[in-house]
Amino acid sequence: MSTEKGAASRRRQPIGGGLAGRGEGRGAGPDQAGPEPEPEPRSRLKMEAPGPAPAPRRFTWEEIAQRSARGPPPQERWLVIDRKVYDISRFHRRHPGGSRVISHYAGQDATDPFIAFHPDKALVRKYMSPLLIGELAPDQPSFEPSKNKKLVEDFRELRVAVEKMGLLKPNRTFFMLHLCHILLLDIAAWLTIWYFGSSTVPFLISAVLLGTVQAQAGWLQHDFGHLSVFSESRWNHLVHKFVIGHLKGAPASWWNHLHFQHHAKPNCFRKDPDVNMHPLFFALGKTLSVELGVQKKKFMPYNHQHKYFFIIGPPALVPLYFQWYIFYFVVQRKQWVDLAWMLTFYIRFFLTYLPLLGVKGILGLHLLVRFIESNWFVWVTQMNHIPMHIDYDKNVDWFSTQLQATCNVHQSLFNDWFSGHLNFQIEHHLFPTMPRHNYWKVAPLVKSLCAKHGIEYHCKPLLTAFADIVHSLKDSGELWLDAYLHK
Repeated sequence: MSTEKGAASRRRQPIGGGLAGRGEGRGAGPDQAGPEPEPEPRSRLKMEAPGPAPAPRRFTWEEIAQRSARGPPPQERWLVIDRKVYDISRFHRRHPGGSRVISHYAGQDATDPFIAFHPDKALVRKYMSPLLIGELAPDQPSFEPSKNKKLVEDFRELRVAVEKMGLLKPNRTFFMLHLCHILLLDIAAWLTIWYFGSSTVPFLISAVLLGTVQAQAGWLQHDFGHLSVFSESRWNHLVHKFVIGHLKGAPASWWNHLHFQHHAKPNCFRKDPDVNMHPLFFALGKTLSVELGVQKKKFMPYNHQHKYFFIIGPPALVPLYFQWYIFYFVVQRKQWVDLAWMLTFYIRFFLTYLPLLGVKGILGLHLLVRFIESNWFVWVTQMNHIPMHIDYDKNVDWFSTQLQATCNVHQSLFNDWFSGHLNFQIEHHLFPTMPRHNYWKVAPLVKSLCAKHGIEYHCKPLLTAFADIVHSLKDSGELWLDAYLHK
């Protein structure tokens, strides 16, 4: 519909005020203004009717797909929401959720992720108006022709039904009780050493209690980070900083930067940070592992990765990587508020335990707690994803994107508590702002939609899910070795 020259012309046009249009108009400025024109007679102004509004520009999916930030400059970024076309080429750097998460949908329809991630859509749409550059042409479908039309429509009907059922409304008492049980465990850990002394048994009991605090606080900060607890985002953000910063010693900005990318494109290589361990440490997924072998790349002996996973995976991620990287992250990005919250955790920890344990004891306790937390965190978070499909972004519909990258673990009181309800990973990924106590209610509806469209709904026992991590690593390692030797 438009030539490259026409596209360049459109980029120079102002797209309104607010975030993107401020100071970008092409009209004369104060120093360039010519003589002021004579005012129109009042009678003439009354007689003249306003002219018709200019027709919005129309685009095809082919044109939009070309604006995906790939290729040589200018790397334009366009996306579509409810048939409206938005130019995020400049805005993506100011996007509150991060530049990358919105850029992952450049050149694509972003209607479903937009709905999934933004509880207050009316407010967000006000900030979107300056970015609007047109809409899809009448002969164009509402989303890419390659997507399953009936599945997309059925899921959007399910989303409407979920909202009408009130499943996106939180029970704040649930989350407050969960916070109280974390605080009680934290107090119990200190009382154990204070009362029984610093001998081996009370020291280990205190470490287990504090490790439980860190794991459970991790699941709770996840709730606030997803805006699942309060109706107003600012309250979610504030308590999120308290839980992840003061109770865990980590920055909220770091979690937001990584986690929303994961939700936007789960298990998509180069878009989901959670699979960035490929190929430096692990060969993940059937397709990527074979590709690595064909390219004759061997950063690690991947055919043994199911063995060294037990060394550099669960035990090491938090104490050896996250522990230093989070400080690097906040200093590099100048997130001083997050740094202040983090320091309150370390100050409190050292002030309460230093008189009881001394310097060596407190360092040993901290390392042991991080070791427990790391094992807990890695096994729970990876059981839902590593055994599933891992590949490049194929731009399939939202429902299929989440189902092929996630699986569930059987429901029980222990599994719900142990995993922070992330045993309902499928439902969480489909409805990321849904409060976790409602996952079990929407699960039958999701299963029904899967059955209707012939999509497998993976659900397994907890220990089977753990074992599948190792099995999948073994399988992908063997695929890499076969391709490396014979292809």
